[in-house]
Amino acid sequence: MPDGNNDTRNRKPSTGQQNERPDRGRGGPKGEPGREGPQLAQAPKPRKGMFAVIAVLLFAFFVVSVLSSNSSGGQKLETWHEFEQRYKQGDLNKDSVELHDGMVVAEQTRAVTKGEPTKIQYTFNPANREPVYKQLAELTGNRFKDVPTSVWTTMLLSLLPVLLIIFLIWFLLFRGLRSAAGGPGGMLGNFGKSKHKMMMKEKTGITFDDVAGINEAKDEVTEIVEFLKNPKKFTRLGGRIPRGVLLIGEPGCGKTLLAKAIAGEADVPFFSISGSDFVEMFVGVGASRVRDLFKQAKESAPCIIFLDEIDAVGRRRGGGFTTGGHDEREQTLNAILVEMDGFGTGDGIIVVAATNRADVLDPALTRPGRFDRQIVVSLPDVKGRLEIIKVHAKKVKLGPNADLERLAKVTPMFSGAELAAIINEAALLATMQNKDYIEHADLEEARDKIKFGRAKKSRVREIEENKLTAYHEAGHAVLQVLLKDADPLHKVTIIPRGNAGGATFSMPEKDRSGYGLKWLTATMRVLCAGRIAEQKAMGDVSSGASMDISQVTRIAKTMIEEWGMSEKLGFVRYAGADSREMYIPDKGYSEATARIIDEEVRRLSDEAYQDAIRMLDENWAAVENVAQALLRYETLDAADVLKVMRGETIGKPTVSELLAAEARKTREAAAAAAGSNPTGTGSTDVPPGTMPTPA
Repeated sequence: MPDGNNDTRNRKPSTGQQNERPDRGRGGPKGEPGREGPQLAQAPKPRKGMFAVIAVLLFAFFVVSVLSSNSSGGQKLETWHEFEQRYKQGDLNKDSVELHDGMVVAEQTRAVTKGEPTKIQYTFNPANREPVYKQLAELTGNRFKDVPTSVWTTMLLSLLPVLLIIFLIWFLLFRGLRSAAGGPGGMLGNFGKSKHKMMMKEKTGITFDDVAGINEAKDEVTEIVEFLKNPKKFTRLGGRIPRGVLLIGEPGCGKTLLAKAIAGEADVPFFSISGSDFVEMFVGVGASRVRDLFKQAKESAPCIIFLDEIDAVGRRRGGGFTTGGHDEREQTLNAILVEMDGFGTGDGIIVVAATNRADVLDPALTRPGRFDRQIVVSLPDVKGRLEIIKVHAKKVKLGPNADLERLAKVTPMFSGAELAAIINEAALLATMQNKDYIEHADLEEARDKIKFGRAKKSRVREIEENKLTAYHEAGHAVLQVLLKDADPLHKVTIIPRGNAGGATFSMPEKDRSGYGLKWLTATMRVLCAGRIAEQKAMGDVSSGASMDISQVTRIAKTMIEEWGMSEKLGFVRYAGADSREMYIPDKGYSEATARIIDEEVRRLSDEAYQDAIRMLDENWAAVENVAQALLRYETLDAADVLKVMRGETIGKPTVSELLAAEARKTREAAAAAAGSNPTGTGSTDVPPGTMPTPA
């Protein structure tokens, strides 16, 4: 049974919202207008690469001169027969014939006009030199000069490609690698430069007014803004300003948005970079980028450095499967530690970092003096969710029946990003249906779509499968109503959504920071009711209860291993630490204790199952009524379920009646089109018996 409040993980409180980061403008301290700094004129230093370029040019010129020395300019003949005729006719000087490698050259005897070549040449493939030699000897009676091929020419021609390849590799790779740590030369020298993005207040465009639902976190960072605006106010009594602020919270709670709001409120430069941008394939690049980032930040002080997802480089050193070789991540972390420890009291630089895995960060990073403040950005409560929804609802057009307070109540454990997605999805749904504004039904559908997936209204199921799903969800719904310690019922549907064939939704009356034993046991009984109802009605069981079984098992194991809710095992925690550094599970108890844990988990599950059987047997008539109503209406809200359980009727049309009315409208429209178009052309006719898709 998908239920938004049946998550029994001991989640850390986190809240807020997180928007997509807009493209931040590029720039740097030296390129900002209005900022002045010491600029010393330096004489240009000769680059070593210039000597290499000059050497290559000289080498190429030498090769060209050698090759050109072996070729004689002149009139070119296409065939040997043409050369032979010119020789026999006496047009060529018989004592000037020369045989080169791939060429026969001779001087003309007749007078030539100005600009006409004095020589002729016949070119051939050097591989055919022997046949040409014999033909030339026969033609001239051995009266020709055999010019042997130059040894240097042959060697240069054979080694030239190899030398060029070696030079390119040396020039493009090795020199680049040598300067990869930040040197000015080489094509790869930019690897050592920081890949941060910089924004000013105008480009940030976000203030504390845009951040809702995390008032405590905003209050904590307000003094950071005050320091950036007026640092002397805090140093007057000898106090030291925090050097770093660590934002901790689950994904989508608004950590990045809060950091942007700090920059927008303080009106200072905002340097933003992700933890993964520090590490590249080359050794030493991460540390070089850290140094370059902090160097530019000091030139733009006062400013804010925002390190997003710092756990990518800030993980605890020495953990995990280290092979003993060089660890680029640890070198980057060491550079961050050194830079943060080197801040002076008057530097005016605040480092803001964000992570959702604070438990894996290195202790040297989170100690006082580096990240002095650790601000928890928790999931919003019902009041915070309402504030977040109102902020995003300003951008869309809501209808008169859109109840934002009700939406805030039915979205427990939703993050700010998920709430923003609900408003956006509702706007898209209303647009696709050609509505003038967003109705509350669109908000409800968007909420279900975000949490459980898109409704598969066009999916056709067998009658028996549909009946089994109806009884399964009816069992959940009836016990949800009967058990006072369970969350109130919101609605139940047999329309497939996501991977579930149906769903029963609850609406918690309050937000929970912890879970009571009564609520846990009641929730386990609600989860068991689906399998029991389908087995009692159909005489068979299906795989549709796999999610329910998984949730019951997880609740029971957590109650035993983490929350000490077993009399046999007592007030002891048996769950391993969730460090995620090792693939081997952390198990700190004996085999006998493991057997008792398994027995207690089975006991809790069996007790919930037996109680659910007893309650469904006592209220089976109500289950029958709800199941039949689901087959007729497909979706029932809490008020409808209560009416059906009391044996009352629901005053709304069934799915069959809606389909019949839609089909009747379609036929009437087709008949009207045919009456206005007696020839039968133009309009598209609807085939007889066509039924619209229920939607």
